[in-house]
Amino acid sequence: QLSAETASGGEPPTLSPDTVLFGKNSRIDSLGLVNLIVMAEEKLEEAFGVTLTLADEHAMSMARSPFRDVRSFAEHIEQLLKETTG
Repeated sequence: QLSAETASGGEPPTLSPDTVLFGKNSRIDSLGLVNLIVMAEEKLEEAFGVTLTLADEHAMSMARSPFRDVRSFAEHIEQLLKETTG
């Protein structure tokens, strides 16, 4: 299970599929988002044996950010896994 740590090292927030990750109404700060992305990359490598870059140029230039909420982030990961593993 993925969680994001706050920059202050406090308790990680509880995340649901609709939890906003990026933008004005985000439940985590920018460092928390970076931590979440890095942790997800590490967990994916452990679980699937593949190295994925979740925040690449393509992801950052998408019209609808894959980091806007937990659901879109999970869908982004699922799509990258399909592309990588077939």
